Amino acid sequence: MARPRQCDRDGTELATRSPLLLAEDEARGKAATWTCYDSEQLVPVPNLTGRSCPAQLQIQDSVLRMPPPRRNQQAPATPTVRLRTALNMVTSPQFWKSVILEPERISIMACILLIMEVVLNIFVIERVRYTEIDWKAYMQEVEGVLNGTYDYSELKGDTGPLVYPAGFVYIYMILYYATQQGRNIKIAQYVFYLLYIIFLLLVFRIYIKSKKIPPFVLFLSIITSYRVHSIFVLRLFNDPIAMIFLYAAINCFIDGRWTLGSIAYSLAVSVKMNILLFAPALLVVYLTSLGKKGTAIQLCICASLQFILALPFLVANPVAYILGAFNIGRVFMYKWTVNWRFLPEEIFVNRGFHLFLLALHMFLLVLFLPEWITYLKGFARLRQVEEDLFSKQKEKSSKKKSIEPKKVKVNMDVTSRLLLLPLFTANLIGIACARSLHYQFYVWYYHTLPYLVWSCPFTIPMRLSLLGVLELCWNTYPSTDMSSLFCNRFQSRQTEADAGQASISASQTYL
Repeated sequence: MARPRQCDRDGTELATRSPLLLAEDEARGKAATWTCYDSEQLVPVPNLTGRSCPAQLQIQDSVLRMPPPRRNQQAPATPTVRLRTALNMVTSPQFWKSVILEPERISIMACILLIMEVVLNIFVIERVRYTEIDWKAYMQEVEGVLNGTYDYSELKGDTGPLVYPAGFVYIYMILYYATQQGRNIKIAQYVFYLLYIIFLLLVFRIYIKSKKIPPFVLFLSIITSYRVHSIFVLRLFNDPIAMIFLYAAINCFIDGRWTLGSIAYSLAVSVKMNILLFAPALLVVYLTSLGKKGTAIQLCICASLQFILALPFLVANPVAYILGAFNIGRVFMYKWTVNWRFLPEEIFVNRGFHLFLLALHMFLLVLFLPEWITYLKGFARLRQVEEDLFSKQKEKSSKKKSIEPKKVKVNMDVTSRLLLLPLFTANLIGIACARSLHYQFYVWYYHTLPYLVWSCPFTIPMRLSLLGVLELCWNTYPSTDMSSLFCNRFQSRQTEADAGQASISASQTYL
């Protein structure tokens, strides 16, 4: 159908005009352009006058050129509207109630806590007195290596021989140079301040992924622990550095980045041996997720990294390095123990007591093993579902010649709990059966306690009481018979509850 001719009143043909130009013409007194249609056949009929068409439908040309009306579409919100909406939301009591109570909102609480910790730790560094415990000894041990001594039997500090693996040496060697041979404590404190922020980011990501605990519990656990802040920025221990690598490894395992996770885990072990407490559960993780061949590959990665880091010391004196860095028979000093103060010193140093704790440790690991296998098989299957979905979508995208397929993700928020509970429980068992715990060891499991407590069928007041009593025990200095007794009792209660809850949860999980 030919386009109708557009004319003014003089019959002169006009170029196509926009609605805006037509409106301007109308305002100036000029005739608008009209097109007439037959009322029966809707055939365009030229109209040169722009006046009434008795036998036809008369429609203004600007109306014909208008786009069709949009349905159910609102005008885009302006920045002012968006700002007003956001302000209304954040000033709503219901919003803040959800931020405090709902695990789905824990990311908001994590952001608030991170900002608070950035400010709080600067205040602690500037206002609270630094206490020298092991920093000078660390620097002395590292200085021996810098002077050319690689024999572990000859590396010593004020607190005794070097008892940490090679990764510790390299990291504190960097700190040695960064702090003017260890003399500038303030720089060291701010380095550990930055490490603490990284540490919190890794821990928060785990809790955001799992959505296990209410946000207010995370707030209480982070803000109220004087001991943890002290371990990081007032004591400069190596335990936090090891735990940073450990939590980085766990984040990698949650995401299925096995090689990167194995490297991070091996680095953690190279800083301090306590990370091996996670090893029994991690071995089950490897076997259920990767099979025997994949497990062998990951174990080779871990071992190879240990060998590379330790090579200079192994060349100098392999026996001294292994016995020094991984000495599982070392006897701790009774005066520093937090968990066995209520025992006589004769029992504390007795080898029979140590063997009993080792046997108890092995028994508890075997007891928990079936539940770990159930949990971790479920985790592996859901991870495989994600991989299968991605493969199928990739095939469909290739057929449609798509540039890049979108990765399909299974909702791993809840599924990550199947990985976390075995790892955290294995660590708790090792700590409960430890021959001694020192104050800096609190960071080994402090940030896993809220998760473990909320995995137990306790009431909220009981859960908070459990966390509060443990905090009180670890902040009692020097430790007393009562504080160490409560520390042991509550850790044992936690382990028993985890065992019961694991059995219940595993029986209710459809895998």
